[in-house]
Amino acid sequence: MATIPWSVAEDSLDVNFSVPQLLRLRCTRNCFTDDWDQVLPLLKTDSTKARVQVWIDRSVVDSNPSVLTDLSRRLAESDSVIDLVAPIALVDGGEQIKNDHDSIESIFRAIDRDGLDRRSYVLVIGGGAVLDAVGYAAAIAHRGIRLIRFPTTTLGQADSGVGVKNAINAYGKKNWKGTFSVPWAVVNDQSLIANLPDRDFRAGFSEAVKVSLLKSPSAFGYLCDHATAIANRDWSAVMPAIRSSVLMHLYHITHGGDPFEMQEARPLDFGHWSAHKLEHLTNFRLRHGEAVSIGVALDTVYSHLVHGLDRADVQRTLRVLTDLGLPIFDAELNTQAIFDGLEEFRQHLGGRLTVTMLRAVGHNINVHEIDESAMKQSIEIVREQSLAMCK
Repeated sequence: MATIPWSVAEDSLDVNFSVPQLLRLRCTRNCFTDDWDQVLPLLKTDSTKARVQVWIDRSVVDSNPSVLTDLSRRLAESDSVIDLVAPIALVDGGEQIKNDHDSIESIFRAIDRDGLDRRSYVLVIGGGAVLDAVGYAAAIAHRGIRLIRFPTTTLGQADSGVGVKNAINAYGKKNWKGTFSVPWAVVNDQSLIANLPDRDFRAGFSEAVKVSLLKSPSAFGYLCDHATAIANRDWSAVMPAIRSSVLMHLYHITHGGDPFEMQEARPLDFGHWSAHKLEHLTNFRLRHGEAVSIGVALDTVYSHLVHGLDRADVQRTLRVLTDLGLPIFDAELNTQAIFDGLEEFRQHLGGRLTVTMLRAVGHNINVHEIDESAMKQSIEIVREQSLAMCK
């Protein structure tokens, strides 16, 4: 019998403990056809059948109808081990789903209607907003239903798909309501991003640039060397870039010592304080990945002016973002309202303001104040560079 390491006479205790977690990542080419054998084992069950509910971003089906037909066929073929509790549900994606209270409530009602429990599965196939909205509901219902994400954007596959956060927007602020919840599994499938419009396809690689600046000079160099090929959908360049990015994000989450962001630093949010504000200032005219590209460009220039980042690395950053077909400036960046994003970022984090900046590629630092004059100078430099690089 284990000995309890404290006395019954003690009145004040601080007890460290950890909860084992397992995040399953599968990289496939055609998850609902040839690679279904990698998906089906994820639906483990203690009973005869796994009870499964499925949500799909409507835009995914509109651009690639075979996703719905192939998945429906596979689920029917697997009916000896899968109990599909309701017809596959289609939802409208994009940021509007995270702003729409009724849409979120409809997901809760469906989970209740179908009698899902904590050993049931919610499969969600879509872009980041749909993953967030459905994931938020799944994380709250019964304090957590097993969630399997199938990201259908490069942004989701390179970054947010393996994240442990789910959130919706509230009170005019991005991701104000949210949870930390480890997904049961994430399936990064090449066929699910094959039909993306060019703008959405390119947007996700801003997160790959961000994480490589933070973590890996060699990965950053790869992006610099292959940016044009990635923008042109050369799959031999695209898939290594996505895999490298998602693995760096996953390693940080699982080995960085702070998966639920209880500490004050959030290095993976490099460039995001202004990006989140830009999305709202542009009424979501900018995609999240585009706003992140601008935010990364801005904070890279600021890192040079204030923290000594080499000018050549600034130029490489602005060039790789531009070669990827991403913006590095927007007119809304040049307004005083952008600085409200710093306070909103602080509130979202909690405690004192902590913003990640760069001393060198692969060497990030945390700062607790922003020199507004230097940041305004950075905005002007980014504006000028954007004009020069677009000529």
